[in-house]
Amino acid sequence: MLPPENKISPLKQPVTALWGVGAERAAQLARLDIRTVEDLLLHRPRRYEDRRHFLSIAEMSRDTAATVRGTIVACGLKRFRKGTKSVFEIVLEDGTARLRCRWWNLPFMEKYFSAGDEVFVHGKQVETRPRTVDHPETEVIESGEESFIHINRIAPVYPLTEGLPQRWLRGLMWRTLERFVAASRENAASFLEANALEKKMAALSRGAATLPTRANAIHMLHFPEELSDVEIARQRLALDEFIELQVQIQLRRKKFQAQARALPCGGDNRLMKPFLARLGFKLTSAQTRVLREIRADLGGAHPMRRLLQGDVGSGKTAVAACTALMALESGFNVALMAPTEILAEQHLNNFSRWFEPLGARVVLQTGSRKIAENRGSSVESQRRNLPPTPDLRPSTLFIGTHALLTLGFEIPNLGLVIIDEQHKFGVAQREQLVRKGRYPHLLVMTATPIPRTLGLTLYGDLDVSVIDELPGGRGRIKTFVRAADKLPKVWEFIRQKLAAGRQVYVVYPRIEESDGKGVKAVTKEFENLKTLLAPRRVGLLHGRLKSREKEAVMAAFRSNAVNVLLATSLIEVGVDVPNATVMLVENAEQFGLAQLHQLRGRIGRGAHESYCILISDVKTGGAEERLQVLAETNDGFRIAEADLKFRGPGELLGRAQSGLPKFRFGNLAEDLPLIRQARELAMQITDEVPTVK
Repeated sequence: MLPPENKISPLKQPVTALWGVGAERAAQLARLDIRTVEDLLLHRPRRYEDRRHFLSIAEMSRDTAATVRGTIVACGLKRFRKGTKSVFEIVLEDGTARLRCRWWNLPFMEKYFSAGDEVFVHGKQVETRPRTVDHPETEVIESGEESFIHINRIAPVYPLTEGLPQRWLRGLMWRTLERFVAASRENAASFLEANALEKKMAALSRGAATLPTRANAIHMLHFPEELSDVEIARQRLALDEFIELQVQIQLRRKKFQAQARALPCGGDNRLMKPFLARLGFKLTSAQTRVLREIRADLGGAHPMRRLLQGDVGSGKTAVAACTALMALESGFNVALMAPTEILAEQHLNNFSRWFEPLGARVVLQTGSRKIAENRGSSVESQRRNLPPTPDLRPSTLFIGTHALLTLGFEIPNLGLVIIDEQHKFGVAQREQLVRKGRYPHLLVMTATPIPRTLGLTLYGDLDVSVIDELPGGRGRIKTFVRAADKLPKVWEFIRQKLAAGRQVYVVYPRIEESDGKGVKAVTKEFENLKTLLAPRRVGLLHGRLKSREKEAVMAAFRSNAVNVLLATSLIEVGVDVPNATVMLVENAEQFGLAQLHQLRGRIGRGAHESYCILISDVKTGGAEERLQVLAETNDGFRIAEADLKFRGPGELLGRAQSGLPKFRFGNLAEDLPLIRQARELAMQITDEVPTVK
């Protein structure tokens, strides 16, 4: 039986229900986002100290963090600079040596220590003569009934906030675990709301091979018997997080399929056959396989929800064109949304060239080019005016940026939505465009491959198609990482390529110099570059230029009237110039791996060998290791996994933009087996849940 609706789960009680937690302590815990008993139990330690075994002070080594135990033999506060500065010191002794611990400009620290106190100290030596640690973590050892919680065991060390002692929080955690966990060691369901779905989740995840119950996992997380227990506990709790997400995804999809009926967009090939005949190249076997998957969706019972991913230059645009033709053949309109005006213009040029001879209309809607400016089917005629409410017949492809989302802009008879560069749009924006029709089919495309874990979480409600083959006949791309002192040789190499008739991209991170830290900006370097590469013509492209100015620069570069394009990362998509064979990126450490791979994809589009040169002097923060990944591989799938590992999903995607929950225990960079297991368990759970129509 389900509990009464008004009965509050013990885990949902406020922390003030716990012994020893008054208003002041509750306010401190709230600063750590701990408001309920469950929040407390899921407060993850940031590290552990094995207090069964210690290094002696004499065994400490410089620059390596260690925990030692000793007795304070001296302590005192010194003030200087007329009392405006201070240093508080304690001297610790353990029978093997002495250790000085210093706190600069924190005079209140003297309230916490007295001579004779026994203390745990954790930190790195900054000096060896005498042995000295600055601003260590400390904990005074006290005798009493609860001393066993803190000594002679593996002790958790928690994230804290001002005024909240480590020892007090550890004691509270122990008492709370004893109260809420001991009685439910074998009943993981008690750690979830008592409804049928969550009990099923508990039963299935408890049965996951080699993993403990949720109750045991929480106990192991806080007070492990061995350090290896911590990772086992983390995996069990991460599995719960992934199951919860996967259940949400699959229930949402199940509800969608029950409510939505697909529009018949499978097509009849009357446009497809002449299109492929005029295309000028043959589709790869991977493109053909993906198109078969898409055609099955477009003719199926449920609206297509498909993710198309492939490496840079794998031919996703051609697949999108074929997909659009299927819908157009079926008498429906199509919307294609791109993140930038440059990419939208590129699509306009390509799709107009492909579709106009077939009799299909292509119109553009961007911030600077409204549909009211579009008339007829030719690109040039789109500069002329239309009446405010144009007569739009079926078989029209609408290409646009965010402007497609404008209120009042409607797309009649919308059968298919294609979103290019999906990661540049939020989940809400995707849904906003889809709502302009009555359950239209949806195809989303990524600029570069996405990590497999994100494919199962962020895009978990989509079927996935992968173009895992590149077209033939393209030149090889070589990538080099160089320090800034090698730039004279790099510029000489670039002059040689320009003399041979090739074209070059030069990319800087900024539009204008802002912080004076040596990060280059395109507007400042433009004149320098024109002088350096004279008599070659240099064009400038960045996001603050007006739309017409951007179009003029791009047209000049495509026609080789401009030989060198100096730009920001704006060119990472939408630029296809086969004669451009060199990509120089300065301050390359400022870009993510996937972004650099996408920039590199602007070259290697013709038959000539191409060169990507990444300039960086930064050796810290993993920058050198990240850039070396690009030098070692052109495989976008490997690069995507490495980018996730280095940057994490929050930085890679933007938490609000991605719509992903914040995982306490799950690690999207490393937990692929757990995510797959969660997906399978979620399918078993949702199969038994009745569909809500």
